[in-house]
Amino acid sequence: MTYGLQPSEESDGTIIVKVLKDKEESEKIRCSSYVEAIETVTEKKDSATVTKIVDRDGQVVFTSSEMDIRDWEVEWKKEKRRQSVNVEAHDCPYDDRACFSDDLCVQCKMDKVQDQY
Repeated sequence: MTYGLQPSEESDGTIIVKVLKDKEESEKIRCSSYVEAIETVTEKKDSATVTKIVDRDGQVVFTSSEMDIRDWEVEWKKEKRRQSVNVEAHDCPYDDRACFSDDLCVQCKMDKVQDQY
């Protein structure tokens, strides 16, 4: 119960794929999940100049002019998996912020291999 207070923001909870074209009108396609958004981008990529995925907060999380959708999908799945699993703490001696115990940076991987020999 909000006691007469209205929310300051509203979201319909959907992810939007924007399909931008040079000579035709651009499209906005509402998707219920990232999987659906990835499929939509894959289907539309040949007929579009640029495709974008906009998250539920209105932030552009993918732009086809910067990255291939398959590469982005791999990174998205990796991040989704990483967030869903409890990962043991790992302090990278090289201060690499992207270094995790289940996904080491290059220097830590090299150290690990050298330690084995």
